Amino acid sequence: MVVASVELMNGDLCDLDATGLLAAATEAEHAARLAEVHKLEVLAAWAAVHSTDPTEGPDGHVARRIGNVLRQVGGEGTPGVQDFCLGEIALARGAGATATQHMLADVLDLQHRLPLTWAVCRRGECEVWVARRVAKLSRHLGADTVGLVDSAVSRMIATEAIGRVLDVAAAKIIEADPAAHEERCEAERRRRYVGLGRTDDHGLRTLIARLEAGDAAAVDAIVHRVGEILAPRHPEAHPDELRAHAFGWLARPAELFTLLLEHTTTPPEPQHEPEPELEDVAEPEPERGLSRALAFPADLLDTLREVDVRPLAPKAVLHVHLHEASLHGFGGVDAVAGVARVEGLGPLTLARLTELLGRHDLTVQPVKDLSDRVRHTAYEHPESLRDQVHLVTGGDYWPYATSTSRHVDLDHPTPYDHGHESGDEGRDPPPGQTGSHNSGPLGRRHHRWKTHAGYRSRQCGEGRYVWLTPHNMGFLIDHTGTHRIHPEKARIILEAPAGVDLYYA
Repeated sequence: MVVASVELMNGDLCDLDATGLLAAATEAEHAARLAEVHKLEVLAAWAAVHSTDPTEGPDGHVARRIGNVLRQVGGEGTPGVQDFCLGEIALARGAGATATQHMLADVLDLQHRLPLTWAVCRRGECEVWVARRVAKLSRHLGADTVGLVDSAVSRMIATEAIGRVLDVAAAKIIEADPAAHEERCEAERRRRYVGLGRTDDHGLRTLIARLEAGDAAAVDAIVHRVGEILAPRHPEAHPDELRAHAFGWLARPAELFTLLLEHTTTPPEPQHEPEPELEDVAEPEPERGLSRALAFPADLLDTLREVDVRPLAPKAVLHVHLHEASLHGFGGVDAVAGVARVEGLGPLTLARLTELLGRHDLTVQPVKDLSDRVRHTAYEHPESLRDQVHLVTGGDYWPYATSTSRHVDLDHPTPYDHGHESGDEGRDPPPGQTGSHNSGPLGRRHHRWKTHAGYRSRQCGEGRYVWLTPHNMGFLIDHTGTHRIHPEKARIILEAPAGVDLYYA
C-alpha cells in the first residue's frame, strides 16, 4: 500500500506544497525500509529451502565429501544452510557471495536470536542496517544470553538516535557475558596488523597499523625527524602533509638510511661550569638527545657514510597498464595528462607515475602480445599463460566477482579431459586443452562451486565466458562486465561445436 502510494505520487511531486513533500518523504523512507526487510525475508526463505542436511548433491553422495554440508553462517541457535546454495542466490541478487553470506547471517540472527528487534524492523519503524549491525556485534553471544541485547535494543531502536542505540547495544553485549568480553579483549591485544585501503580517485591510499605502543612511538619519532629534515624542501607543506610525505620514506630504507646519516650530528660534549651559589641554583633544562630510533654511535658514523646502501632498496614487480594514446596524445588526449592503471595502486596520471618510477632503478620486462594463442597439453598452467590470462580477464571470471587479484586458481572452463582417468584405459589426454582458449581465473570458493555444485561454463572468445547455473540462470562475462542472458542462449553457446564462438546481436 505504501509503495503504491509513493509510485502514484512520483508524477505529481511538483504539485505538492511543503506539507505534502514532507509526507512524501516520510512515506518514501517507510517504503524503503519495508523493501529492505523484504530483501532479507527472500534471502531467509531461500535458506529455509536449503536448510536440510544434503544427503545427495549434483554429483551424488560425493557432494557431501567435497563440501556441500550444512554451514552455520549465523550465531548460536540459527539453522544451518547448505554451502552450495549461497552462490546461486548471490548471482540472482547481482551481488558477491561474501556479501550475500553476511546478509544471510544477519537476517538469521534477527529472526532466531533477536526476534523483538526483528519485529520492529518488519513494521518499518527503524533503519534495517542498524538492526543488522546489532546482529553482527552480538553474534558471538550464546543463545541464552543474547536476549538481554534484544530486549534493550528493541525498546529504543525506533525512537533513539542511531549512536545511542549502538552504544547501548555495546554495553548490553558486555553485560550479557563479561567473561567472554574479557577474553575477546585479550585476543584483540594479541592482534597486530598493518592494513592497506583501496586507492582513491586521487591516487592516495590509507594505511592503518596496530602496533605495540613502543614500536608505534619509535615509528612516530622517525616520521617526526624525517619531517624536520624535509621541511626546508617543502616550505609550503602543511604539517600533516609533511608527516605523510616523511612516512613514505619508510618504504625506501636505503634512501631513508642515507638521509638520516647525512643529517646526524654528534651531540656536543657537556661543558663543565663553576658550581653556582646555592641561592642561584635553578632547575636545569632537560637536554633533548636523539631518540633511540634515530641515534647512531659516533664511532660508526664515518664508516656508515661510506657504505653503498643501494642493495638495501626493496625489489618489486609493478604491472602498469597503459594505452598508446596516453603516450602519444592520440585522439586529442594530452600525453602529459594521460592515465595509466597500476595493479594494486589504481589509476595514476603519467605525471604521478613518472614521479613514482623516478625514485627506483627499473628493469623493464618485454610487453606481452595478448593476441598470441598459447596451447599446452599438460593440465597445469605455466606462469606465462597465467600472466596472459590475468591480463585479458582482469580477475575472477565468476559472475559479479570483485576480485582482481593474481592469487587465484586457474580453471579450465571446459573441464580437462584426463584421458585414462575417464574410464578408457590407455587413452592419452587430447592435446591442447590448456591454453588461452580454455583458461580462466577463479577464486577458490567459486572454483569449488563450479566444479562440484552443478554450474556449467565455457570460454567463448578472448576474455569472454558463459555460465549456466543449476536453476537455469544464464550469464555472459566479457570486458564490459556481467550480463544476464536468456538461459536458452547460454545453453546454445555452451553446446556449440568445439572452436565455434557464438555472438548474439
